Amino acid sequence: MSRLLHTGQVIVDLVMALDTLPVSGGDVLAKSACFEAGGGFNVMAAARRNGLPVMYLGRHGNGRFGDLARAAMQAEGVEMALTASSDKDTGVCVSLTEASTERTFISHLGAEGELSAEDLARVMPQVDDYVYVSGYSLLLEGKAQPLIDWLLALPRAVVVVFDPGPLVKAADSTLMRKLLPRIDIWTSNGPEALTFTGASDISAALPALSLHLPANTLLVVRDGPNGCWVGRVGQIEHVPGFKVRAVDSNGAGDAHAGVFMAGLANGLAPAVAARRANAAAALAVTRWGPATSPGTSEVDALLAE
Repeated sequence: MSRLLHTGQVIVDLVMALDTLPVSGGDVLAKSACFEAGGGFNVMAAARRNGLPVMYLGRHGNGRFGDLARAAMQAEGVEMALTASSDKDTGVCVSLTEASTERTFISHLGAEGELSAEDLARVMPQVDDYVYVSGYSLLLEGKAQPLIDWLLALPRAVVVVFDPGPLVKAADSTLMRKLLPRIDIWTSNGPEALTFTGASDISAALPALSLHLPANTLLVVRDGPNGCWVGRVGQIEHVPGFKVRAVDSNGAGDAHAGVFMAGLANGLAPAVAARRANAAAALAVTRWGPATSPGTSEVDALLAE
């Protein structure tokens, strides 16, 4: 049975809701505040809630935030490949959500920012696994090179899924040049695709992405409430979204990615899996917090309306 092997970073989010950000040096009162597992946890929770077994390959800390991260993963049934780190806690992200649903993040990484070749050698991917790679990982000196080396040594039958994130390195960087030929699925939002390609709109970004990737790479580019674009070169189609009242966009893209992979692992065609992912993202934005992906039954119910 297929699994999702997540190589990114699980951190703890301090989630705060407020009307608008203060000016520099200013002060505002938040409407709410809570600690939640976030980062890579969001994608893994979405996949697990939709029937895909998940293993977290990253490190996790030995303090209060590491305890919170582990408890959250255990509650979702996520398997952890590594034991707790001995000298660092899990990192923290301050996640500020304005009334407009716009998000602002301030992050400090901990144990999850490092990963060695020895850590990765403990994991034996199966030929039908999905290995999820975050662009954030490529920014981490204590993790990027061992991760790239491990990915390039994987059997070709193992599916490599790449989510560039807003901090992705340029397409011509050394690490990206090594990774791009190994990517089987590209999943990003529209602004990330535009930044990566330099295109002015998504219709131009899609063929531009194909210039950097293998010809058979499956592209998934999210377009907010408009849904997403999915397919391979010459066969890309638009999959409409769902009209909902959004209150918090935090984690919506992660819900989309996790549910999309769960759909593919269940044998669905990419466009059908994308429709389910659109439904999951639509439900996620109606809820506060990072890991707000619905489960299979909730996605089914929205699709049936």
